Order: sequence, then C-alpha cells, then structure tokens
Amino acid sequence: MDGTDEQPTLREKAYESFTRHLLARDVRPGQFVSQRRLVELTGLTLGAIRELIPRLEAEGLIKTVPQRGLQIAHIDLNLIREAFQLRVFLEKEAVALFTRSASDETIAGLLKQHRDIADAIRNGDGSHELEVHAQAVDWGMHDAFIDALGNTIISNAYRVNSIKMRLISQDRFRIDGHVGPVMGEHLKVLEAIERRSAEDAVNSLVAHINHARDRALRI
Repeated sequence: MDGTDEQPTLREKAYESFTRHLLARDVRPGQFVSQRRLVELTGLTLGAIRELIPRLEAEGLIKTVPQRGLQIAHIDLNLIREAFQLRVFLEKEAVALFTRSASDETIAGLLKQHRDIADAIRNGDGSHELEVHAQAVDWGMHDAFIDALGNTIISNAYRVNSIKMRLISQDRFRIDGHVGPVMGEHLKVLEAIERRSAEDAVNSLVAHINHARDRALRI
C-alpha cells in the first residue's frame, strides 16, 4: 500500500474542513492566517494544508500576500459584481431547463416549502428558527436548479461561487428581516415554473438575483 488512494480523501477533508470553518466565520474575509493556524483550525496535517493552498488560491478563496502570508478572500465591490454576474449566467439556463424537465412532484414540494414559510410569517412567526429554515430553503431552491443541469463542470463552478455568495450574504446582508420579500420573489419564480413558462421563470429569477445584488452593493 503506497497511500495514494488515501491522498484525494485527505485533500477533500482539508478542503471541506476549511470551507466549513470559513462559512462558520471561524476565519473572516480579509483576515491573515498562517499555515499553522489552518492546521489548528482543521485538525489536519501541515502537508495536507500545503496541498490545499493552491486549490484555494485557484478558486479565489485565499491568496498569498508577500511579506504578510495567507489572506482570506475579502468582500469588495468587484467580488460582489463578479459573483452575482456568474450566478445570473448559470442560473438563467438552469431555471429554464428546470422549468421544462422538473417533475410536478418536485415543483409541488418546493412550492409547499415556500408557502409554509410565507404562511408562518403571515401568522406572526418572526423567530430566528424560521429565518434559519428559510435560508436553507432559499439556497436549496437555487441548488435544485443547478443540479437539474446534470453538468459536473457547471456544478463545481457554481459550488465555488456559492461559497463566495454565502460570504457576501454574511458580510453584506442576511435573510434576517427579509424572509417575507425573499419568499415572495421565490414564489414568483416557482409559480412560473409550475405554469411551465420558462420565460417568466427566467425573468423572475433574474429580478430576484438582481435585487439581492443591489442590496449588497448599497451596503
């Protein structure tokens, strides 16, 4: 046994551990970290971290700054514009295909999730638990559109961009206090999908994503 079969698993563990801590805000956008700090954070070996860094640099999640070390990607206007632009490009095609190919049961399930949340809000539920659930439903709908493409290359690109979008969301705006409007925008998309109107679904989705982008840029 030369251990080669274990290396991809170890690299994936390092990547998953880093992104999990990043999204949990154990490290913050713009923060400088050492390789030793990443070892402490992930519980993995220095060798695994050193193999991980080129991937994180290639994906724009970290960069090496001469004389200073490793810097976590920081949120700036350029990142916001580029991340949202890529999101629109990918999701427009995805939602159009989803509208044509998704089963009635899948669409009904998404509609029920959103309508249940909208009903809870109308009944006065402003709890943190509802907001957490709504955020998961929010990302779940968008992920379902991309998954419908069945394209590994697009899914990988979307996954990396999704990490950046979550960082932007945490830094610039959260669903907190916006659950009602967000669910309303989602329902417009889903109701267009239910009618099998790809054009209306695309237009509603683009409007929804652009609203989120504009909120982030204003802040």
